[in-house]
Amino acid sequence: MKQLIDMAAGRIPVDTLIINCKVVDVFNQRLIDGPLALGMGKVIGIGDYEAREIIDANGGIVMPGLIDSHVHIESSSITPPQFARIVLPHGTTTVIADPHEIANVCGLDGIRYMLDASKNLPLNVKIMLPSCVPATPFEEAGAKLMAEDLAELISHPDVLGVGEVMDFPAVINGDEAMLAKVKLAHDHGYIADGHSPGLKGLDLQAYAMAGIKTDHECSSIEAMLARIQMGMYIQIREGSACKDLLELVKGVNAANASRCLFCTDDREPKDIINGGHINKNLRLAVEAGIDPIMAITIGTLNAAECYGLKKKGALAPGYDGDVVIVENLQSFKVRRVFCAGQEISRNGELLVDIQDYHCPSVLNTVNLAPLSIENFHLPLTSDKARAMGVLPGGVLTKALEVDVQVNSHGLFDPQLNPGLNKLAVIERHKASGNMSLAILADYGLTGGAIATTVSHDSHNIVVVGDNDQDMLAAVKQVESIGGGFVLVHNGEVIGELPLPIAGLMSDQNAETVAKTMGDLLGKARNTLGVNTNIQPLMTLVFMSLPVIPELKLTSNGLFDVRAFSFTDTSII
Repeated sequence: MKQLIDMAAGRIPVDTLIINCKVVDVFNQRLIDGPLALGMGKVIGIGDYEAREIIDANGGIVMPGLIDSHVHIESSSITPPQFARIVLPHGTTTVIADPHEIANVCGLDGIRYMLDASKNLPLNVKIMLPSCVPATPFEEAGAKLMAEDLAELISHPDVLGVGEVMDFPAVINGDEAMLAKVKLAHDHGYIADGHSPGLKGLDLQAYAMAGIKTDHECSSIEAMLARIQMGMYIQIREGSACKDLLELVKGVNAANASRCLFCTDDREPKDIINGGHINKNLRLAVEAGIDPIMAITIGTLNAAECYGLKKKGALAPGYDGDVVIVENLQSFKVRRVFCAGQEISRNGELLVDIQDYHCPSVLNTVNLAPLSIENFHLPLTSDKARAMGVLPGGVLTKALEVDVQVNSHGLFDPQLNPGLNKLAVIERHKASGNMSLAILADYGLTGGAIATTVSHDSHNIVVVGDNDQDMLAAVKQVESIGGGFVLVHNGEVIGELPLPIAGLMSDQNAETVAKTMGDLLGKARNTLGVNTNIQPLMTLVFMSLPVIPELKLTSNGLFDVRAFSFTDTSII
């Protein structure tokens, strides 16, 4: 402390002085003249200090390192080290990660993997312990975590609380097991994240009464304002599939901006590499009319204050030296990035070596019971059926009633029903043999199938197709590569992305994954004809999540999220 005080007082040189710049003052909502001094990994202050190193910002804007307030790193299909490699050059220096994807496959071993893989990174990774493993009692996950299990990790220095409480009916109905997890966070001075799409009125108030503090599932201004009124923080999301930012920023103003954060939730590596990370959120918000300093504050200080990161989110004496230099307050193109005072990225290029992390406990997670073509038969007892209607721009589905034709055996055949596909979810953790089938509308696939082990949040195998042979072939190939994405066209595997780490993450670098994913997306649209208005893979992986309205499919059956109960495909 004495050395830092001596630096701040000008008695000894600082480590780094950033000159020829404007500095973002998030506390007063203004730009002030630099230079900015850094020392011993901290912000020293503003002034003409003697320094060991001078950095010329060339008229750039110096702002705090950006914070992603809610992200599932696993959903990028890359490991934490590879994730760090691609977000740091875009100015993200801290992420609040919820590893409930890998926890639903590997339990506590999965959470420990994420903590250990993130431990020595320049990216500051903080973890929210998953509250919903499984996400609901209607699914078959690879693990089940109770409050006493989470208690083993709650005191870890990189844990900040309990992750998104997706089973909101359990909270509203006072389920003791769920409330015990929320209480675990509160007892340690932490928060519990929320997830409450469509919740309103007394139910929303009951949810807030439990001390749920955030929500990233708002898609309307009305829902956002209702939650802010109840003291919650709103995480304004801009991901690869869910894009709520342009709608929600219309409701942000000087009165409520302090209750708003930015997040990505799920963003693919190709989108990060090409389009940016939280700096993209800033760019879009400013283009939509948000004041640039307000946008920066939403992406920095607000997240830090929400999660109790007392030395992050601002450029003031004693704050962590997480600093980003951008060209201007419109494009937010990042020139240089500092983490704990060390320059780690310049003009999009990393200046530090980031090592991968390997752990055998999260491998070999695809365990299937024997499958045959008969397992994909979907008998119908009526010429009317329920179908899951895919909606563009997100992960919601519409509960549809459609007219269907069956074949001579009374089975649903997509090729007799243009515009409809068959969807299957197959348990893959314990080889139980459980499997369910449903009808998917407006996905548009023809002449093949797509299968994956990435299917939120229990991550069983989900496969969509227009014929049983290709669906079976796709599932078999996914099994053989230890998990991932597989595309089959007319009996031939035309593309695959192996994800051997929990069936969720690749052991390859981010650029390789981004290229392969891009190739798969192109083939999904151009060869298999998937609807151009949706993201083919990211949309598919949400078709089994039974906490997002309206209809979803689990390995136990077709689930009506509105009624929170199973329903039949045939309408009699």
